[in-house]
Amino acid sequence: MAILFTFHLSLFTSVQAGDLTNYQVVPMPQSIQMQKGEPFVLNSQVQILATEGLQREAQFLQQYIKEVSDIDLTIADKRQKKAIYIALSVSPKVTNPEGYVLTVSAKGITIEGGSSAGVFYGIQTLRKNLLFPLSSFLFPPTIITDAPRFTWRGMHLDCSRHFFSTDFVKKFIDLLALHNMNRFHWHLTDDQGWRIEIKKWPKLISVGSQRSGTIIGTNSDIDDGIPYGGYYTQDEAREIVAYAAERHITVIPEIDMPGHMLAALASYPELGCTGGPYQVGHYWGVYKDVLCGSNERVYQFVEDVLTEIMDIFPSEVIHIGGDETPTDKWLQCPRCQALQKQLPAPQQTAGDFEPLTSKLSPLQAHFTKRVFDFLTSKGRRALGWDEILDGSPQSAMIMSWRGTEPGAKAAETGHDVVMTPTTYCYFDYQQVEDTQFEPSRCGGFIPIEKVYSLDPAPDSLSTAAREHILGAQANLWTEYMTNEAMVEYQALPRMSALSEVQWTQPERKNYEAFKERLTRLTALFELYHYQYAKHLWPDRQIPSRWQF
Repeated sequence: MAILFTFHLSLFTSVQAGDLTNYQVVPMPQSIQMQKGEPFVLNSQVQILATEGLQREAQFLQQYIKEVSDIDLTIADKRQKKAIYIALSVSPKVTNPEGYVLTVSAKGITIEGGSSAGVFYGIQTLRKNLLFPLSSFLFPPTIITDAPRFTWRGMHLDCSRHFFSTDFVKKFIDLLALHNMNRFHWHLTDDQGWRIEIKKWPKLISVGSQRSGTIIGTNSDIDDGIPYGGYYTQDEAREIVAYAAERHITVIPEIDMPGHMLAALASYPELGCTGGPYQVGHYWGVYKDVLCGSNERVYQFVEDVLTEIMDIFPSEVIHIGGDETPTDKWLQCPRCQALQKQLPAPQQTAGDFEPLTSKLSPLQAHFTKRVFDFLTSKGRRALGWDEILDGSPQSAMIMSWRGTEPGAKAAETGHDVVMTPTTYCYFDYQQVEDTQFEPSRCGGFIPIEKVYSLDPAPDSLSTAAREHILGAQANLWTEYMTNEAMVEYQALPRMSALSEVQWTQPERKNYEAFKERLTRLTALFELYHYQYAKHLWPDRQIPSRWQF
């Protein structure tokens, strides 16, 4: 704690020049209008005033202030004479449901939101100005008018390749809240492990959640032979959904199909074209064994799984994967070949994009349509990786990962799109070119300035297409992230750069100014004990080469 206090105090030296109280936070608000007058003084005499329906937001504000300052404010539901308030309310004057107006004067602070979510984001802006453990805080008069650029502001976490505890998933969700993000894309199944309890198919947990070993390094010939596993019960998943919802974050579950299903095939071999034997995957990459597209039992399996998933996750959107599906086993399967001859070729829209797969096969288009129709019949909406674009109904949502071009083409043809290109948004990639002293073995190189430069909906798109770009998210694939600290390190501070891409209008962005605001934000990373990459602050790094 003494180290943290010293770190805060060193930053406070520059705050005397006005850095703390200029409301320059991450992500950058759309409008900050400084006003004349005396500052607002935050001390223990201030109360939080919350109108009906905002008690949870008031509790968050109370908690945040106490964590940073040790000031424990009381919460009131009725205004009292002569009391000084931080007042929270929902106002019809704020037309964007996620927007807010934060007004500061000597008499008090008001946060008006277009909904409780807008109030929550206003609280986050106020919170990011509470960076120093002092007995009182001075806030100069201002009016901040703010609203997000995009409706989809997401982060993804792969819990299949490596499993993370419910406590860590909640800590990760707290990071999303800090960055005004509102979608948590939870990757729950893959070749290397099935991580969500499905009661109608219990072997997915007893067999599919366990692998007997893991490849060492980058797909070397050596396997560690150490059993590895873990899964979330349905009650644990519901707990995480509720935790996220309190923070105005929607959990988007992903059940990747028909490829990336080796853990399911190991559990139920009859779902594959060959009948096995199969084992939960030990190495990383793409396996040729996929669900048998001509087997009606497969579709019953899929519907059973999705029925339980929809019962756990209230999200309108369900991610069905659809990426990296080799056709080798289908080509060798007489039943699949017979069915495929009866199917029309899917209309080609996406074109050829590297790596690994190009145009959708008729059988995968058939599979995707059946899954899509089932979800639609239940009032849900299918989202898939950009491989599903060929032959998908226009109402299908596309997540563009093989660059921005598939997403651009999808938007131009009327699909709603989330941009998550490998070239900007794969946070498992390295943050620096010299990787000798980096913890991850993953390849690729995406520095923080590259993330910051992304424009998910550039002017090169038509006006109609830009309206179909819902937003952006970054992905954390965890083949090489063996523990929680590595996940945090790979995410931060690139996640902060992405939050400004998602929230702030392009004309408000400035990378050099962002770095200054980010430096202040790292005080909160320190306070909450998040690991983060310190390449922008070499003086904070542990020496790369120990001297003995």
